Amino acid sequence: MAQVTIYLDEKTEQLMKKHVQASGESTSKWVAEAVRKRVLSEWPADVLSLLGSWKEVDLPKEADLRSGYGADAAREEL
Repeated sequence: MAQVTIYLDEKTEQLMKKHVQASGESTSKWVAEAVRKRVLSEWPADVLSLLGSWKEVDLPKEADLRSGYGADAAREEL
């Protein structure tokens, strides 16, 4: 198991201590879970690098996507 040293400002340390105490877990376990959640909730760099890579000419037009579906159903008044 790896050992890591981190430096936290006082406010962040207090927040961490508050949440660790409320969770009933050890600080190490809580920090490891926080890291896992952060890593799993973010898009990987190779996916983020694709943002903006499609050119408008590569995308189908709205009318082409909707052709063949017919008219929308009538909507009720709110």
